[in-house]
Amino acid sequence: MTVIDDWMQTAATCRGDAVYLSDATGRRTLTYAGLRSAARAWGALLDRVGVPPGGAVAIRLADPLGYATALVGIVGAGRVAVPLDPGAPAAELSRVLAVAAPQACVCDSGWELPPRLTLLGVAKIGVAKISVAKISAPKAGAPQVAVSSRDGGIFLCTSGTTGTPKGILLREDQLGHVAATVAAHHQLTPADRGYCCLPLFHVNAEVVGLLATLAAGAGLVLDAKFSRRGFWAMIEARRITWINAVPAIITILAMDPQAGARPGRVRFVRSASAPLAPATLRRFEEAFAIPVVETYGMTEAASMITANPLAGPRKAASAGLPAGTEVRVAQRRGSRSVPCQAFEVGQVQIRGQGVIRHYASGGTAGVIDADGWLDTGDLGHLDEDGYLFLAGRSDDVINRGGEKIYPREIEDFLLAQPGVWSVAVVAAHDEVLGARPVAYVVPAGTSPGPELAAALREACEAALPRAKRPTAFHLVQELPLGSTGKVARRRLRELAAGTRQAAAPDVMVAS
Repeated sequence: MTVIDDWMQTAATCRGDAVYLSDATGRRTLTYAGLRSAARAWGALLDRVGVPPGGAVAIRLADPLGYATALVGIVGAGRVAVPLDPGAPAAELSRVLAVAAPQACVCDSGWELPPRLTLLGVAKIGVAKISVAKISAPKAGAPQVAVSSRDGGIFLCTSGTTGTPKGILLREDQLGHVAATVAAHHQLTPADRGYCCLPLFHVNAEVVGLLATLAAGAGLVLDAKFSRRGFWAMIEARRITWINAVPAIITILAMDPQAGARPGRVRFVRSASAPLAPATLRRFEEAFAIPVVETYGMTEAASMITANPLAGPRKAASAGLPAGTEVRVAQRRGSRSVPCQAFEVGQVQIRGQGVIRHYASGGTAGVIDADGWLDTGDLGHLDEDGYLFLAGRSDDVINRGGEKIYPREIEDFLLAQPGVWSVAVVAAHDEVLGARPVAYVVPAGTSPGPELAAALREACEAALPRAKRPTAFHLVQELPLGSTGKVARRRLRELAAGTRQAAAPDVMVAS
């Protein structure tokens, strides 16, 4: 019996009538007894269609509750779930299917099956009516891996920041270890009920949302998407005790002029997927008196790597303390990585039970060393108390005439200025110095464009060294975001370089 299967069996036996999953309305629910039945049904169905234990099954479902039931049920049945983005274009789905090479796919009834998928039948498991399709082998020569894990797991395909596809197989024992760590760190109990509107084809919602809730025997409310309208009323009505969020959601709530009183049961809001500006954190906590717990994670570590404590100092701008994973900051010295001193910026590296030792595809050269340290691609430093502070991705650093500029430092400064909703700083080409920082700014409310741009330029001139002052401010309606709320910096760099077509910014002020 696997850890996840044991959690299901224990919860079904001890509190089978308790609700594990529900939608935001509360009208559709799945109890722990229902989850155990669904896992058994998944096992029987996959046996019938010829997917053996350890085999891979793709999931493409639009309904969050159906998606979650399928994912946990498939993993609980000892198979490998391959979550797909239901909104992804056909080319992206084909790329993932070619890399993962699953044997079957569960999808929405009525979805027009692409080539290579053959409908086997329709079934109703748990709360969802789904179609089951057989996937034929890709053409000879296509990049693929044989995804298999004896006890099941989750396979995710990420392009990272380089665009090179990397297949990541998270085994059941890794998932169980990290989910248990999340539940313990956030002090989740059967009395808790979480809220999650994050995409279920990403590791955060899968492990922090679904599996940590299962580990604690708690409940989770799934929402198809975040909506500011009626948000706090829904949180109160559904008796939510913690919220799994990203900075974009926290920013919207913090700046909402309709912000109401503190919901009585919410213990904390968890922030992940991208850095949260200190000014936004302070604004939110002052408005609602709810602590924000900043965290840091990645797919290769099955989600959480560090987190600020619930009980103890929470440091603004910090990703927190290591949680179930070893963390160090190191500098390359020839062929070796040498640990940095406190406050010295270097490469963030991780290893531990929840961290992969190799990629299922995409290569590992220069990423995972012989001692198991995985180079995350992030830059940061540890302070004297061991808290991690991130400076940004290594490929986001702006090298201006030999001086390294970290965009987050400039972004945090700009976000603290009046009239700024969100901001991203990227590199633009400079004929003399090689690169220079430029800022893309989304104004808050109806801030006049020219006046705001001029005010930001003056603030930077008064407070920032010359090298760190953006040479241009582009005022735009919105920043390009990925599905998890991260800014798509590559697209902004292309805009700054003039290689991507886009509508002209509202205002551009060059210094």
